[in-house]
Amino acid sequence: MKLLENSSFEAINTQLTIETGDCKIIGRIESYSCKMAGEDKQMFKQFCQEGLPHVLEALSPPQSSGISPNKLSHSQSGDEVESPLSDKCSRKTLFYLIATLNESFRPDYDFSRTRGYDFSREPSVNWVFNAVNGSLSTAAGEAYSSLQPQLWEAIDNEISLAECDIYSYNPDLDSDPYGEEGNLWSFNYFFYNKRLKRIVFFTCRSVSLFMTPQNSSIGTELDLDLDEGGFEEEENMDEERYQPLCAQ
Repeated sequence: MKLLENSSFEAINTQLTIETGDCKIIGRIESYSCKMAGEDKQMFKQFCQEGLPHVLEALSPPQSSGISPNKLSHSQSGDEVESPLSDKCSRKTLFYLIATLNESFRPDYDFSRTRGYDFSREPSVNWVFNAVNGSLSTAAGEAYSSLQPQLWEAIDNEISLAECDIYSYNPDLDSDPYGEEGNLWSFNYFFYNKRLKRIVFFTCRSVSLFMTPQNSSIGTELDLDLDEGGFEEEENMDEERYQPLCAQ
């Protein structure tokens, strides 16, 4: 996957970091070419050792169905059953989605073990449009309302929304790059245009600002104790005070 330069996206991304009274919105939009070369081809061959490129992989139902996106392919008895609500995509498309995540979050995260059930195919462009606008308008208010028309126009110009299949990444907490404490909500949408061989990736999260003072105060108090030479005298007491906090 190759990150494509897009000046409109770059301008919008500078406006997608928004602080409100109690949270901070952090978002970005990126465009990727699906044309494989070099390392991508190698990774694709390894990925397809488990199945042919056009073999279909089961996805989780979209969150809009009201059902939690989990492994619905397993019944309570443990037998394999196919949920009537599940969707599918080819292994080639699944590779594109995983490769996009790897490129976007590189080098901090590795998504090589991600599977089809971590993704959903969204029902329509309008549903994603309303879901994104609802989340950002509620969290950021006027700061997002003024950006909204420009944002969707830029995405449409880059990817032609009417031609897109739209997928979302909905991992469990252990696999979520936004799974740390203080994250209030997040979304990850892929707008895939097969004809253009291109994916636009829109990722966004909301982080509580109340987490920052609590975390930063720990280091400040430790520094004061060291400066005053009181650390050795109160070693046992400090150990009890700070060790549980640091272990969190």
